Amino acid sequence: MRDFFILWMERIINVVIILGAVVVLMAGLVVMFSPAGGFLQGLATWAFGFVYLVLMGGMIYLGLGIYNNTRRTAEAVEALTQR
Repeated sequence: MRDFFILWMERIINVVIILGAVVVLMAGLVVMFSPAGGFLQGLATWAFGFVYLVLMGGMIYLGLGIYNNTRRTAEAVEALTQR
């Protein structure tokens, strides 16, 4: 059951990251073509949005990687103790 939740959490994170990228792209375009915005502000929106997505996604995947490595290490230690 635990594996089910971890697997679906990874899938949901993938979808959220993709949706976030689409939102950042659209927000940059909206800022570029709005009367109060400008081309450079739209580029800044894209730059900061993608940096944010990379950092947040990286931290989330780092946490999942730590979980997977801890699980594999525990399984390896159990296999060694059962010999």
